[in-house]
Amino acid sequence: MQQPLLTGNSARTTTDEVIENIDLTGKTVIITGGAAGLGLETTKTLANAGVTIVIPVRNPGKAKLSLAGIPNIELYPASFDLSNRDSINSFSQWFKKNHQKLEILINSAGIMATPLSYDSLGNELQIATNYLGHYFLTKALLPELKQANGARVVHLTSRAHWFSPFHFEDPNFTHTPYDKWVAYGQSKTAVSLFSVALDELYKKDNIRSFAVHPGSIVTNLSHNLTDEELSAMGAINKNGERGYDSYNNEHKTIKEGAATIVWCATSPQLAGYGGVYCENGDLAPLATDDSNQNRVGVKPWAIDKGTALKLWEETPHLFK
Repeated sequence: MQQPLLTGNSARTTTDEVIENIDLTGKTVIITGGAAGLGLETTKTLANAGVTIVIPVRNPGKAKLSLAGIPNIELYPASFDLSNRDSINSFSQWFKKNHQKLEILINSAGIMATPLSYDSLGNELQIATNYLGHYFLTKALLPELKQANGARVVHLTSRAHWFSPFHFEDPNFTHTPYDKWVAYGQSKTAVSLFSVALDELYKKDNIRSFAVHPGSIVTNLSHNLTDEELSAMGAINKNGERGYDSYNNEHKTIKEGAATIVWCATSPQLAGYGGVYCENGDLAPLATDDSNQNRVGVKPWAIDKGTALKLWEETPHLFK
């Protein structure tokens, strides 16, 4: 399934190009993290295509400022925390009272390379936020996704999945020395596997699922990194600011980074597809060469169907 479609898209394709001539009037979308970074760019693009966008965020007051002037927005009025099950349940119940169906769910919110910390239940915070929160949110919204009869779920993964497969034996680093990049990579592998399992289990209900690597974009996601760390990654520009001086297949603007998210959520080119990992507006190739320094494509461990279904089934027992 990881055979590129030769869509005509590239790393330079923007959200405006992807959404051109697509009318989504009357559809409902949820975007976690929809008021900042890639999520905000996705919100702007889809709002202009006629959808109603429901946005749950940690700080609704701050989000109102970011979302000012964008049409068709429904901001969840309470604070939303992906690492808190009660918060997820409260939001899903609120959504069910206000909406009958959900055509598009975009699981965009996340954290990256944080110091070792845990959620209130004792789960490592990166896996709790990036994977577990979206796992429980998506499962809670399955009735509304089924009701849409043609729903798509888009998950933000990352090329960082190359850093680590999923470790069933110790996902919370209880016995393993903590490495913030290994933990981040594991969480993004889990997100990709979650997408594969969701598609496999619910394509019979016309729910299709996609994992997206948006590229490397300098947003507030990197706030835990020092300038020295970003400089080593080439993400400090000639003016000493966080950002790039030039762009390539990996380094992107926010509009370019959000393009694959919007493409997976809306493009007719993906009709009949699901359970795939996408980058640069196309299906990513399978990556089997470890000497590939640019980490192009998806590692087999992130899309293995058996591993994905195992993770789906064992998640309630692996975590607290």
